[in-house]
Formats: sequence, structure tokens, C-alpha cells
Amino acid sequence: MSVPGLRRLRAFPNNQRQNGPSPVSDLLSHAEAVWEAVAPVLPGFTVEVLPSIDSTSSELMRRARSGSLEPVLLTAEEQTAGRGRLGKGWHSKKGQSLAFSLGLPLAPTTWSGLSLAVGVSLAQSLHPDVRLKWPNDLWLQQRKLAGILVETASNGESSSSPRTVVIGVGINIARPDASAVAATRPEGSNAMAAMAPAGLAELLVGITAGEVMERVVPALVRDVLAFASHGFGAFAQRFAQLDALQGQMVQLSDGSRGKACGVDDTGALQVLTDRGMQAVTSAEVSVRPC
Repeated sequence: MSVPGLRRLRAFPNNQRQNGPSPVSDLLSHAEAVWEAVAPVLPGFTVEVLPSIDSTSSELMRRARSGSLEPVLLTAEEQTAGRGRLGKGWHSKKGQSLAFSLGLPLAPTTWSGLSLAVGVSLAQSLHPDVRLKWPNDLWLQQRKLAGILVETASNGESSSSPRTVVIGVGINIARPDASAVAATRPEGSNAMAAMAPAGLAELLVGITAGEVMERVVPALVRDVLAFASHGFGAFAQRFAQLDALQGQMVQLSDGSRGKACGVDDTGALQVLTDRGMQAVTSAEVSVRPC
């Protein structure tokens, strides 16, 4: 397959193919449409599809730290060391999930709320039943459907220069096996604390990873560029309509409890506790419904 702007498109060797189209060919079959939709708004954009990698985000962060700043979407059929927030792993089984990372130079006025803006974009592209669990999870019926990891790297120039942002996304297509998900948690974590996983195929029977990629990536790029221009304020109302924690009693990682009351204009979670309203940032706590 030869498409302008696409590079490093690899397929399985013949001895690894199975009957019917492989997941890699599924991703490849939608890569051109993604590129055609994104390239006009993101000059220099490329798409890369690989059969396997340790982590798409780890790879793009390695490139960013070495000075590679070209806008790129990197996706793979399988991640062997996928990463989530707070050191959590991300289960990525062949043919049953979509894992990709979007890397591009960005210079927003403030970075606050970017993961929430990403979540809004993904949720609205996926299905009306998908909700957002602050700060970076997508929920389906109180179960985790997808996760987001946002990282940045300096390009080594002046402090006013754009940084490279790497937005990692993992979306369950089929519902993961619970034992496989438990194996990705950090050592010593409470297995009972994790939410049961969900899969997008519960809502959209027969949908493939390539179809999901084509569904979400163009809108995500447009929304990330809108965030750079307008900040989280442009997404606040959309987030409020999708907020899975609004009005719920929640427990913070420091043991305190309170009522979730939405987010402020920076994306910080507002929790009404015995000590009054507390603004919670994603760097400080994890939040679970009580």
C-alpha cells in the first residue's frame, strides 16, 4: 500500500497470517481515510501502522526527546507494555482493542484540562451512551471502556516554543477478560478496586479497530487544535453533559469523601467535603464512586 504521507506500514509475515483479514490489514484499510481527513488541518501529518510495539506512547516520547516533532499517528495491533495513568498497564489483545498515540507540537495558553477535552472528543465520536469519568477514563454503564494518557516533552529550544504532546488512547473493542486486566495492574494494587471492563462491541456489534480509528481520530485532531486556541473553556459545557461523577459521592485517594460537583474552568474536579469545596487536580488523586 502506498499512500502519500503514510510511512512504515507493515503487515504480518505470511506464516503469521490467519484465515480472513488480519487486524493489521483492518487498520491499514482505514489509514488512508484517516490521513486524508487530517492532513489538510495538520500539515506534515503521517500515519504509521505496526503489528506490535511495546507502547505507542513510549515510542513517540522517545522520538520527541530525540527531537522528532513531526505530527504523527502511531497505532499497532498489539502493545506488549501499554501504559496508563499512575503506572497502570493497559491490556491490548490482538484484534480486541484499538491502541494509538497522537503526537504533535502544541503551544496552548495552558495545558490544564487537555485530557478532559480529549475525553469529550472521543466520547462524542464513539456513542451517545459513553460517559466520562474524571480525569481520563471513558465509561460505559459504570465500566471502563477506554483510557487516556497525556504526556509532553520539550523540544530543547526556548521555553516559549511548542512542546510535543503525546496523547495515548486505548479503547476496548471486545470486552477484555477480567484476569488479563488484573495482570496489568501495578504490584500491590487492590484487585477488587478496579472497575469491570466494557467493550464497544456491546453497543456497536461487529465494529473493528480500524473503523473506530477512522471514527475518532479526525475529530480528535480538530478538538486538540481547538483546545490549543481556546483552552478547556471551549469544552466545559460538553464535558458537563458527559460527566459520570456529577452529583455522586466519591472517595479521594487520601481517604476523604465528598460530593462531586463538576469541574472548574481549568478542569479541576470540584468535591464538596466536610471541609468545604475542594478543587482536585489529576496529579493529586484518583477518584472512585463510593
